[in-house]
Amino acid sequence: MFIEPRGTELITRYKHNYHIPDQVAITEEMILKHWELEKRMVKELLASKPDNRWEVFEQAYTVLYSELEWLNQLPGDTRSPTEKYQTWVETVGSQPQKIYEIGSGKGKLISYLAQCGFECKATEITKERGKKHISESLPNLSWGISDSIKLDTFKSANYYDVVISNQVIEHFYPEDLYTHFKAVYNILNENGRYIFGILYLKFMLIVEKILFGMPSKKIRRPLAKGLRKLYLFADNIFLTAQK
Repeated sequence: MFIEPRGTELITRYKHNYHIPDQVAITEEMILKHWELEKRMVKELLASKPDNRWEVFEQAYTVLYSELEWLNQLPGDTRSPTEKYQTWVETVGSQPQKIYEIGSGKGKLISYLAQCGFECKATEITKERGKKHISESLPNLSWGISDSIKLDTFKSANYYDVVISNQVIEHFYPEDLYTHFKAVYNILNENGRYIFGILYLKFMLIVEKILFGMPSKKIRRPLAKGLRKLYLFADNIFLTAQK
């Protein structure tokens, strides 16, 4: 019989899943609040329709990040911006270029690209993320709220050299993907590029299929950790689509 973890075990797992340092104070009550909120949000998001989806998603994420404020205060990745984002700079290419980011989170990546000299537009689905978490104002970085799907209703056609997203499209409804990609295509200029996702997607899907085919978690988890050490599950892998 499966027994849900509680107490210290639950806190340890939660910190591991969200990459929270040991010294950050997280209680069982905070985790259970997060769990109940996520369950309620899932029902609301799954019940949404195309004509009200943006409103439902915006409200859900606004509630999530306003009620669970500690998610915005976590230190996150302790590497320097250059260590974290240099691969993005190399993938985007030389300046000057106009960049549009979908789902900017707390704006760390797009701020770094702006500091590197690119003309940047950052977007999020809720005002609880993004600009409010950036202390430095940059003249070549602007901010906006977007549904991340119908981008061409917010921006002019044929304008951006590069559109980027990092861990965003997996949150979309399957039925919204075509609309999303079509909108990205429309706001990109001639030879513009959309950089997202995973370069070795097919290979990784094969590896994941093999892992999930193993009957025992005791074998699956150590093997997955070992493959990660071999960089078969790297963090900075991209798929680039060119117009």
